Amino acid sequence: MVSLKAYKVWDGPTRWFHWINFVCVLGLAVLGTAILYSKELGVTNDGKVLLKTVHVWFGYVFVANLGWRVVWAFLGNRQARWSAILPFRSGYFTDLKAYAIGLIKGDGPSYLGHNPIARLMISLFLLLLIVQAVTGLVLAGTDIYYPPLGHWFAAWVAAPGVDPLSLVPYDKTGIDAASWDAMRAFRSPFVTIHYWTFYALLFLIVIHIIGVVVTELREGGGLISAMFTGRKVFDQKPIDEE
Repeated sequence: MVSLKAYKVWDGPTRWFHWINFVCVLGLAVLGTAILYSKELGVTNDGKVLLKTVHVWFGYVFVANLGWRVVWAFLGNRQARWSAILPFRSGYFTDLKAYAIGLIKGDGPSYLGHNPIARLMISLFLLLLIVQAVTGLVLAGTDIYYPPLGHWFAAWVAAPGVDPLSLVPYDKTGIDAASWDAMRAFRSPFVTIHYWTFYALLFLIVIHIIGVVVTELREGGGLISAMFTGRKVFDQKPIDEE
């Protein structure tokens, strides 16, 4: 008879981060796509401003949630901490090799937290999310003059004697043409990075979903349900159990 044992793995804040991040990324992806193809969709300037405004507010929640996760990686339980996420600990590459061989053979070791391949995936995820957050905050300022940099950009492009607070997105009234061109040149690389990071995230999300499903089918443990309950169930001792 197989003996199953449940282990508490993901704490509440980690699970909340995951699902809030999921909702934010989904909302941002839908809104970002609508903004990207606004001309083809026949969206007016006012409609585009509305789309960008909602996009930015989703972005604020996304950034706050991401910032909290970075902090929680210092405060959370063992599986939530940086030591359980980043692939830099001693012996990591030995573990990675052993896990990859086991995965190919179909008898890979079970992990309570992230397995060696998942560590690489999560680290890349966090890097891309941070890049998207930083570039998004810059673009929120250049496009619709929203915090934290919006007032600075508005002051940059405002014509002499014009109150930066009076500037209206997508309205050139009160704009100094030379300053506007300089600001748009400054903005350009942030747009490019934001654009390509978006597609990189979409690709990584697909790989993540495939990886979760494959791991669940081959190793069990309740990987998917654990992100709701916080618990994994194994019929053998996980390799990273203390």
